[in-house]
Amino acid sequence: MTSDFSAARIHLERAYHYLRGSDETSRAACEALDLLIEMVAEAQYRRPEAGVLDFPQAAARHSA
Repeated sequence: MTSDFSAARIHLERAYHYLRGSDETSRAACEALDLLIEMVAEAQYRRPEAGVLDFPQAAARHSA
């Protein structure tokens, strides 16, 4: 099963929006949500690792 990072990000951003209070708990929760939103966004746009291609050695090319 794969994660739906796009949907998760939407829900986290919505939760951030609902925490409008100026109290310490709301501020701390928003800081934590900021970190989570950033992590999810990075995961959402992460590209798969590229493979490395092996090329023939230069000596093999010159002997032909």
